[in-house]
Amino acid sequence: MKRNSLGASKARLTVLTYVALVLGAVIMIFPFVWMILTSSKTVPESMAVPPTIFPEKLMLDNFVEAVKSLPFLNLYINTALMIVFRVLCAVAFSSMAGYAFAKLEFKGKNLLFGIVLVQMSLPSQIFIIPQYQMVAKMGLANSIFALVFPGLVSAFGVFFLRQTYMAIPKEVGEAAYLDGCNQWQTFYKVMFPLTGTSVAALTVFTAVFAYSDLMWPLVVNSDLTMMTLSSGLATLRGQFSTNFPVLMSGSLLAMLPMVILYLIFQKQFIEGIATTGGK
Repeated sequence: MKRNSLGASKARLTVLTYVALVLGAVIMIFPFVWMILTSSKTVPESMAVPPTIFPEKLMLDNFVEAVKSLPFLNLYINTALMIVFRVLCAVAFSSMAGYAFAKLEFKGKNLLFGIVLVQMSLPSQIFIIPQYQMVAKMGLANSIFALVFPGLVSAFGVFFLRQTYMAIPKEVGEAAYLDGCNQWQTFYKVMFPLTGTSVAALTVFTAVFAYSDLMWPLVVNSDLTMMTLSSGLATLRGQFSTNFPVLMSGSLLAMLPMVILYLIFQKQFIEGIATTGGK
């Protein structure tokens, strides 16, 4: 009897677990499904109360109007360049800084690393005004460099890779030194290749954060042809009324690159998240 009751309770727990997982999946996927349905509605249907779930007729003209309203080719190029340069800067500078904080001894090391931790703990919005003033004084507003500027150094990347380098035994560096490597050669020939998984994780998260960045591109680049996908879509929202079907159509077009990248690099995305949790 005890075995039967134990088996029944285990079965109920399994069913409840799957029900909770299914509900969570439905809640997460519902906004995307609603966006797809709204992109095919008319304006009255998108604003109807109670809401209409399925459109009476597929309005593919919304996609045409979205393409006419925004220079999507420029937005795709600007977003891609911003992501590429931010990833390159994050990997290069964070790797060197993380290695220095983990393996080198120098004056002010703890103070400087404390500043990195403070920057991580503060909201990014408080840096927008000083960063904009710096870009404006350099005369580089409305440029690709302006989009990349906040991502030249990644406090998260420095902290993350420092933890990775600290996990590498110091004997590895000592062996490289005995083989005749100087500090720089030890870094890029021995240590850096051992951080491949962590670098992939940093690449994934830097790319996702850059793709979803809205406030900074909207502030620093006022020219529509120099905006990114997120800031360009923000211009479709009117002050008093918004054409939601066109906005959702543009959002679908903006999602395509990241969806394609995820399907191609799905393994790296999952490994990156798992690695970050493990660290």
